Parts: sequence; C-alpha cells; structure tokens
Amino acid sequence: MLPRTLFGEEHEIFRAQVRRFVEKQIAPHHAAWEKAGVVDRSAWLAAGEAGLLLCSCPEEYGGGGGSFLHSVVVAEELARIGATGPGFTLHSEIVAPYILHYGSEAQRRAFLPRMAKGECIGAIAMSEPGAGSDLQAIRSTALPDGEELVINGQKIFITNGQNADLVIVACKSDPREGAKGISLVLVERRHAGFERGRNLEKIGWKAQDTSELFFSNCRVPKANLLGEAGKGFVYLMQQLPQERLLTAMRSAATMEAALADTVRYTTERKAFGRPIAEFQNSRFKLAEAKTQATIARVFTDKCIALHLDGKLDAELAAMAKLWVNDLLCKLLDECLQLHGGYGYMWEFPIARAWADARMSRIAGGTSEIMKEIIGRGL
Repeated sequence: MLPRTLFGEEHEIFRAQVRRFVEKQIAPHHAAWEKAGVVDRSAWLAAGEAGLLLCSCPEEYGGGGGSFLHSVVVAEELARIGATGPGFTLHSEIVAPYILHYGSEAQRRAFLPRMAKGECIGAIAMSEPGAGSDLQAIRSTALPDGEELVINGQKIFITNGQNADLVIVACKSDPREGAKGISLVLVERRHAGFERGRNLEKIGWKAQDTSELFFSNCRVPKANLLGEAGKGFVYLMQQLPQERLLTAMRSAATMEAALADTVRYTTERKAFGRPIAEFQNSRFKLAEAKTQATIARVFTDKCIALHLDGKLDAELAAMAKLWVNDLLCKLLDECLQLHGGYGYMWEFPIARAWADARMSRIAGGTSEIMKEIIGRGL
C-alpha cells in the first residue's frame, strides 16, 4: 500500500494505544456480543476510560481535545478487527457534533462530559417505517404545549437504540412547513412516553443494537430543543457529509483488512498440491483487490484531508460513500470466493465482513440517493 501522509507521530502513538485496547477489550468479547445482539455497557465505560470516545470534542466538555484524525484512528482500528458492534463512531462523531455545534451551553455541559466517559450513550433517530432516505417525509411530531414539547411517532433502524441514554429525534415541529418544519429534540431514557421496541435481527452488524423506538405523548422540556425550531433539516444536511465520509473511511479500512486476511489464507491453504495463491486466477484476483483497495485508500484519505480543511462538500462526500462502499461489496465477494466453502462459515472473518458490508450501501443514504446528489451537480 502507498504510504499515508495524513497522520503525525502523535496519531501513530494513539493508534498503538487504540489497537491494544480493541485487541484486549473488544475482540475477545465480540462473538458473545453478536449472540446477545448488543454490546455490554462495560465496554463503553472502558472505552471512555481509555479515551476512545469523543476524541475530537474540546477538553472543556470532557472530550479528548484532538482532531477528527483521532476519531479516524478509532474507526479504522475497529474496522481492522471487524468489530461492528461498538457504536462508538456514531456516538462520538455523529451524535456528539450535533450537540457541540447546535446545542446550548447548558446542553453541552449536561451531556458531552458523560458521553465522553461512556456513561451516557448517544443515538440519532431519523428513519421511520415510511421515511428512510427521504427525510422530508417523516411523520413524527414534537408539538408545543406550555413549557413542554409533546412527541408522538415511531422510529426504526436506530443504531445504539437499546443502549441509548440520549436520542436526538428528528420531528415535525410544524407539519405544514415540510422540510422547514423539522426540528431536532433531545430525548432521554428517563422521559415517560419513550419506549424501545425490539432489538432488530439483521443480516450483519449483529453485535450492534439496532432498534425501533416509540414516542407516545412523550413530554420533554422546551429546553431540550436542539438549536432553533425549524432548522433540523438544515442541521441534518450540514452533518451528513461527515457521516458519509465515516462510512467510506471504514469501508476502506475493511478492504485492507480483508485483503490481508485473504492473502494469508490463500498462501496457507493448498489445492491440488500447491497453495491457492500460486494459481494464476488467484494472483489476478488478489492483484485486482490490492489495486482497488489502494485507490480507495488514496481517495478516502484525500476526502479526509479536505474535511479537515472544511472543504468536503455534499457532492464529494456522496461520491466517496457511493464508490468506496459499492467497491467494498464487490471486493469482499471476490475475497470470500477465494476462501471457498470456509468463506461462508461465520467463524471466518471474511464471512462476517461480507455480511456486514451490505449495510454500507444503505445506511446514511442509499447508493441511489448518492447518485441523485452527484447528478444534481452535473
């Protein structure tokens, strides 16, 4: 692979720390979490203690005071071992930034320090049974009643849904105004009328709790409005490029891990008296995979660099999510094929990676929506 120029010495020292943590605290337990369908909360507390949560959040709010690159390191190291369970990245780099950028000072002080410690687990609730990529079609409402907001509605496919102590809920605060009537509201576990449905059984990402959420006359103080009323759709659009970059970034790291694993397997596994890697077809497939993984890494790193400079726009983020995630699914299919029958066994990392990868073309906006975003700029 080409040398990477994004990271300095401090990032590599941090990477070594994160790698030790995930190998000791995450990898040994991940299979059990897959069977349970949820990551034990003790892992969140341990991650907070180790400084893996809210790495890029300012120290004054309990965060690590680092840059987005520190969060990149955490995401890449989790991807390297195929740890899809811990929803640390969503918690730290999707949920927390909403509070940091749009929340009041009181909201920042109330939630961010606890999130950094792993004591308060965050989620964001956008998708509904009848509204996925089309966020303007959401039907959940948050209507004022005196000094409270009354929330009614249902959300689905919510990452960290079972564990979450704090959920950012996208609601219609003025149903007549379409996108301009969407607001974001902070709902805590303790609020009456907020209930969790079943922990959804998925094809992949089995250790990550993904849930239905229900709100039935759920009353929260008006002070729990995040930012300004009616600005929720704008806030979501502002933060989605980073979310889409995060999926591309994880996919690039997953490609590299899958390639290394497949090279290892085909070198050791023999057929017809010689290693599988010595057959021309195998070498050609691996050569294609290495080329694809290298190009994906270069493109993704360029997008990360642009994001650090505040120059990653929605169109480029959509390109990264579209191309890298589509490529991931194709590459993993080829790598699984090179494993033969063992590639279809859940105990092999390539099987898990293959099953987990398919979600990347849906979450955060489908590949079709990414094409629509890119197409508008033509």
